[in-house]
Amino acid sequence: MRGIVTRFAPSPTGYLHIGGARTALFNWLFARRHGGTFILRIEDTDQERSTPESVVAILEGMTWLGMTWDEGPYYQTERRELYREEAKRLLAEGKAYRCVCTPEELDRRREAARAKGEKPRYDRRCRDLPPSGAEGKPFVVRFKAPLSGTTIVRDLLRGDIAYENEELDDLVLLRSDGSPTYNFVVVVDDATMGITHVLRGDDHLNNTPKQVLLYEALGTLLPRFGHFPLIHGMEGGKLSKRQDDVSVMAYRDRGFLPEAMVNYLVRLGWGHGDQEIFSVEELTRIFSLESVGKSPSRFDPEKLLHLNAHYIKTGNPERLAALLVPFLGKRGFDVEPSPWLVKAVRTFQERSRTLEEMAESSEFYFLCKDPDPKAAEKFFTPEMAPVFEEIAREFADLPDFTPAAMEPVLHRVAEKTGSKLGKVAQPMRVALTGGTVSPGIFEVMDVLGRDEVIRRLSRASRRIRGA
Repeated sequence: MRGIVTRFAPSPTGYLHIGGARTALFNWLFARRHGGTFILRIEDTDQERSTPESVVAILEGMTWLGMTWDEGPYYQTERRELYREEAKRLLAEGKAYRCVCTPEELDRRREAARAKGEKPRYDRRCRDLPPSGAEGKPFVVRFKAPLSGTTIVRDLLRGDIAYENEELDDLVLLRSDGSPTYNFVVVVDDATMGITHVLRGDDHLNNTPKQVLLYEALGTLLPRFGHFPLIHGMEGGKLSKRQDDVSVMAYRDRGFLPEAMVNYLVRLGWGHGDQEIFSVEELTRIFSLESVGKSPSRFDPEKLLHLNAHYIKTGNPERLAALLVPFLGKRGFDVEPSPWLVKAVRTFQERSRTLEEMAESSEFYFLCKDPDPKAAEKFFTPEMAPVFEEIAREFADLPDFTPAAMEPVLHRVAEKTGSKLGKVAQPMRVALTGGTVSPGIFEVMDVLGRDEVIRRLSRASRRIRGA
């Protein structure tokens, strides 16, 4: 016995969507929670829309989120012969039939049904067509759905849902070119891969009774189904690829951490009391379908931002420094991870919500920027020039350039000039960082180092004196 087997089966027609990532996460966590197997399957039968770039984007997104798969990725385009063989078997067993109705004929019948106010569906006129009736003609293979009775979908989240078979259509299994259809390949794949639990969004619910009938026709055990509510945008309604920022990798590229994204995704529809913060290791121990909600969740980018700030604040500085490097590179700073960069990161962990923000805010460590004009006008008063010069001289004479050694210097110079430390610190902040908001002034100087601090103070003094 393999135990529990789940799968994530995206179509490679674009990036990894927030909704798809949550589906993958729920399946991954459920498998990990029960010591099961998680399979990645690429549903690429739609060759017109599927692209290799999308496959790469999906695999990158899964890897970034840390959702390693135990088997796969399997590609449906590499399994076409299997689908054809299963369709032949259903034909031989009388569970499927050849349909020679042309697309034009089907369109006319649909329009006629709509004109009568009826639900457009196939009228099954080829259902009893003998094999000889399709000779020399293009045909599709259709499933012989039962004409009466009820199909029950036993859903782990919604309970039993009944569908009247007379409302179900005779699904196309193989198109006239021999290519398989979505509902058919999904069932064949799930059956041959031994999937025990199909966990997905409730937009797949209407497909489920059709798939249940196919499982039964193939003579395979039914998996357990679980359909969870979709994610809605802030305005309500289904999360929109056009209106909402829904690409997982877009958040990575803006400096979000994978652990923040995983934590946020799992809370979109699942809860564990009032707890908000979860490590991945903890989630693999406590995740359960019983705690998945029945109502749609709302994707709130601000909450994700708040959560990301928490993970940056509590993160390992060495790791954050390594992750920050490409964001600094985008700003033209060619740096490598180093103890110095780690020290710089520590000064911004409390005040950065994303790595992109951290890179932007920390630019002054790498570049001596001209001060903000309003800040310079306010704080670069004539009496500050000798103050900067005196501080620079005393800093040059310090045996050790540490925050503990710097602070007495500022106090002495402030007293000597009849000022308070606060009156000196803010002009120094502008001189060293170019702005009025930064980490603590002693932290900043500790990162910049003695030579750079003296250089920037001297530069500010010359600016004040008009030199």
